[in-house]
This record gives sequence, structure tokens and C-alpha cells, in this order.
Amino acid sequence: MSSAKDVKGPRARGPEAAPGAEPEPPSGRDSDPEPPARGRGADLEPPPPGGVLWSLSGDIRALLMLPAALTLQVAHPAVGAGVDEHSVFRTDPWGRGERSLRSLQLWVYGGAEAAEEGRRLRVLHRTIQGTDTRGRPYHALTPANYAWVHATGFPVYQHAARYLIRPMAPAQERALYAEWLQVGRILGIHDRDMPQSIEEFWPYWEKMLAGEIEATTVVRELVDVDQPVPPPDRGPWPLRAVLRALWPVLLPPLVRFRRFVTIGLMPPDARAAVGLPWSAEQEKRLRRMCAVLRVVVPVLPERLRYLPRARAARAARRTAAPNG
Repeated sequence: MSSAKDVKGPRARGPEAAPGAEPEPPSGRDSDPEPPARGRGADLEPPPPGGVLWSLSGDIRALLMLPAALTLQVAHPAVGAGVDEHSVFRTDPWGRGERSLRSLQLWVYGGAEAAEEGRRLRVLHRTIQGTDTRGRPYHALTPANYAWVHATGFPVYQHAARYLIRPMAPAQERALYAEWLQVGRILGIHDRDMPQSIEEFWPYWEKMLAGEIEATTVVRELVDVDQPVPPPDRGPWPLRAVLRALWPVLLPPLVRFRRFVTIGLMPPDARAAVGLPWSAEQEKRLRRMCAVLRVVVPVLPERLRYLPRARAARAARRTAAPNG
């Protein structure tokens, strides 16, 4: 989002890390392979139906927010190294994106499946370890690394909502942060490893941007308009065939748009910390595009406005309501 204000006031401004191989317990002393022992009950329930995340993360406009959050995740030297060395994002970008989106939707709308998804992800990350971009040993489940992957969601949601939906009131920002903490617990992150309030979050954020975040190899690839991307391999085969035939024509504008929304919807202080360029003219274009989306999307029918799992959860909630 934009530059920081005093942490006592509102700031005018989430994702799956790299998938790994078959799990086996790690030997690194900083790793934390098992979920925290809070284990059951309200601590592992998804954010509340009707909350801020309930409305935000299922809206189709949230798809435009995800590239910024994913790019910020891999700007961390350890996370970037893990994705670089262990992820299939280069060879299977569409499958990787589909799995990440499915996971994110489960955290919010999955009910009992949310906690199971959190456990699955931790098992998946047990074997991901190596040496980061600064020559330091890392493990994916080291609390500082895993917590950063989660932490990027809140500032991106808060910032991008100003453009794509509307600025949040201070009470909404606090509700969003409280709900995002709940997502962190679902992912198995200890409370002690997450800032417990907005006032604690922004100093943590500033510290990470100042001393840890960088333009890793994966960051550069994600915003590179010359990076090869295979045609989609999902959906009905006639559509796949058409896309494959037209891919040489469709790919250049697609990757330019991906770069545009990735950099444009990234919080400006994070953008500056990573070293990504952004001009006044690009800012005007982004604001014009988002102004159109703010008018068009709310009048779409629900089947077009919300992602499938969010749509199903909303329908189930209406059915369970006393008045139908």
C-alpha cells in the first residue's frame, strides 16, 4: 500500500509457499514440523462467515491481488530460495496457481477442511531446506520464514482494496487483521511468531522491508515480461486448443498485464524495498482500471462475482439462516 503513517493510526495502504517432495522429519534445529499444540476448538476454525475476509477473498477482484502477495513472499531470501529450488512454478504455473488459490479459499471458506489444509501444508514443507540467497541455511518451517509467507497477505489486501473495492475504515482494518491472525493459526503458526495487533504489525513490516526483503531470482522472473509461460493446460479441451493456437499472440499482453498488476497493487513501500519501478503514468492507468472494476463488478450476478468455493459457502450460509 502507501507509505507508513504512525503505527497508532490506520495505514493508507495472502498464499502457499513452495511445494516440496514426500515428507520426512527435518533435522534443522530451527524447524517446526508439527502444528502448535493448540490443536482443536475455536483456534483452528476459519475466520467468521460474514467477516471482512469472507467478502474480500472470494470476490473475483481478489485474483488481481494475489500476484503482489506471492511476489512479496518470494522477496524473502529464504522463501525465494525455497521456491527457486523446490517449486514447479516454472514447469507447471497453471497447476501451481490453481493449488495456491484452492488452498487460500479453504482457509476462509473450508470449514473443517481449513485446519486439515493447514496440516497438509506443513507436512508438505517438512523437507524444504537449503541455503538462501545470502548464504544462510534455511528451512521452510522455520517460524520467521513461514510467518513471512502468511504476513504478506494483510498489507496487500488492505492496500489493494483501496483501489479495487473501497478504503477500509479503521474498524474494518482491525477486523481484517484479527481474521488474518486466525488464518495464521490455521496454518500452524504460533501466536508468539505473529504480531498480535496492527500496532505491532507495522514495525515488524518496516523492519522486514528495511533489512530482509530483496529482488530475488524468483521476484525478477515473476515480473519479467520475457519469461516463457506455457499455455493453459486446464479447462475444456476445445478451449485449451484455441488458447494453444493463439498463445504466441496472447502471451505478450498477458505477461505485461501480470507485471502491471503485480507491481501496481503492491504496497508502495514494499515496491520500493524490492526495487520495482512504478511511474506516475502507470499509477493513473491503474486507478482508471480499478475505477471501472469498482463500478462493474458489484452489479454482476453472484455466479460471476464470486469464486466457486466462496459462492458455495455463501449459498450454504443463506440456506442455514433462520429466515432462509
